[in-house]
Amino acid sequence: MLIRSRRGWELPESAATPEEVFLNRRGLLKSFLAAPAIAAAGSLIGGPLLAGTAFGQTEIAADDPTAKLYPMPRDERFKLDRAITDPSESTTYTNYYEFGSQKNIWRAAQKLKLRPWTVTFDGMVEREKTVDIDTLLAQMPLQERLYRHRCVEAWSMAVPWSGFPLKALVDFAQPLGSAKYVVMKTFQNPDMASGQRQFWYPWPYVEGLTMAEATNELAFMVTGMYGKPVPKQNGAPLRLAVPWKYGFKSIKSIVSLTFTDQRPVSFWEKIQASEYGFWANVNPEVPHPRWSQAKERVLGTGETVPTQLYNGYGEFVADLYKGLEGERLYL
Repeated sequence: MLIRSRRGWELPESAATPEEVFLNRRGLLKSFLAAPAIAAAGSLIGGPLLAGTAFGQTEIAADDPTAKLYPMPRDERFKLDRAITDPSESTTYTNYYEFGSQKNIWRAAQKLKLRPWTVTFDGMVEREKTVDIDTLLAQMPLQERLYRHRCVEAWSMAVPWSGFPLKALVDFAQPLGSAKYVVMKTFQNPDMASGQRQFWYPWPYVEGLTMAEATNELAFMVTGMYGKPVPKQNGAPLRLAVPWKYGFKSIKSIVSLTFTDQRPVSFWEKIQASEYGFWANVNPEVPHPRWSQAKERVLGTGETVPTQLYNGYGEFVADLYKGLEGERLYL
């Protein structure tokens, strides 16, 4: 007899709100409420989902040449232990320091120009190359995954990301066997992104992973969100999702991947290495120097829940860190 043990982070599919119901719930409400009531409700929730994000303005998605790729087939191996976060929360409460340090950055981020957009592969590779984003996506195994996201600031969300495994991108780059790390950078254009005029930050944003982390099955390159192209404020057109690490490791709007045998110093590590280290794996037992990491606030619900080691994905990644007990793995 085959006995299947449920993973610690996994709920049965029946326990999660079906995505089509979740995303259409406002439409259902509209069929029962009079127009004045709808207008009042819109004023209460602030209206950003309807007025300014990729999920409220269909013309934004229509203008994106990748829109036809969505929705992508879901990889059912990855389940959630909580409801999907309302997109009005996850697309309007976000960090994107290129456009400023406040959380309500989604309006400013609309200045991000998405085309032309190219990604460069260089360093320790068989052949350096630059490819435009649309050509790149046409060669990738596209899918949707449900992931939890845990910010180092102790808030969290649960998101349906679309994209492809980072391993597929590594294979596309053809790194040399001597490469030990992959270094990712975002764009640098202070004329477009006013936050980059703040000279005290070490622009451009840089993040890195070991090759073992980059080729782990959890590491994911994001191109979409909620079955549509990812909004600008959430890292369009290409961002990283590494759900076992704190959110600042998930670099946005990537323009290059460099393969190297030298460990990179990331953006936040340059600013304050005592608070933001290279590894940044989630651990509730290791507090940030200025706050506890034992619990997290769930966006949308305000519920406070216990944080899990590796954000609950330990079975996928714990083996990556065996023999590294002397490293500062968790912040």
